[in-house]
Amino acid sequence: MEEESEELYETAQVLLDPETGSFISEVGDLLEYVGSALLVMDRVTLDPPWRGHGLAAVLGCEAIHRLMAGCRAIACSPGITDLSSQRLRDRSEWDRVSAKIIQGWESLGFRLYRDNVYLLSPASQDLEEQRGALRRRLAELGTSWRIGAS
Repeated sequence: MEEESEELYETAQVLLDPETGSFISEVGDLLEYVGSALLVMDRVTLDPPWRGHGLAAVLGCEAIHRLMAGCRAIACSPGITDLSSQRLRDRSEWDRVSAKIIQGWESLGFRLYRDNVYLLSPASQDLEEQRGALRRRLAELGTSWRIGAS
C-alpha cells in the first residue's frame, strides 16, 4: 500500500491491524457496526478558480454518500496537497489554509482520531444534517452564479 500513497499507508497504519487487516479494537469500539469496509478520502481537488466557495465540502459529502455503502468508517488526513501555489510559501498562510481544510472536514462530522487521521461514522447524524445544509448552499451558489453570469 505504501507504494500507492504515503497518506493511505499512514492512515492504514493508524486504523488497521497489520496482521488481520481489520480495524484495531480501539477504532472498532468507537464506531457503530454498519459494515466492515474503510473508505479513505485521499484527496478532494478543485481547480484554483473554484476554490474558496465551499465546493470541496459539498462534493466531498456527495462522494461519501455515493461510496459509503458497506463502510464502517470513513477516514481522511486533511491537508494541503497542491504545493504549486506561491502564496502558501508563507507559514501563516499555510496554517490558515490548513485550518480551513480541517474545518471543512470537521463540518461533515469528521473528528480527529490520532496522528492527523480523522474518522467519520457513516451512521453519523452530523453527516446527514450537513448534507442538507450543503445542498442548500450549493443551490445558493448556483443562483448567485446565474445572476452574475446574466
